[in-house]
Amino acid sequence: MIKISEFQLKDVVNVSNGKKLGNIGDIDINIQTGKIDAVIIGGAGKVLGFFGRDEDIVIPWKNILKIGEDVILVRHKDYNMLNNAEEDA
Repeated sequence: MIKISEFQLKDVVNVSNGKKLGNIGDIDINIQTGKIDAVIIGGAGKVLGFFGRDEDIVIPWKNILKIGEDVILVRHKDYNMLNNAEEDA
């Protein structure tokens, strides 16, 4: 069993490219089932938070591959990666 506060301290890493996505800022829980549907990684602030922030990253629970002692491994396709792939085609 793990506490939410411990869960939020772990780094979230995308196994598709090895990039650190950030830390979990929120959790989406299905009220009917009581199960976690997704974890939400808060968007990073731009220029010390003055000019808005990036969009939140929502990772469906099914895309969490492994929860380790220090890291959570997820499968996430970045929208920038998808747009670049479409431009290359």
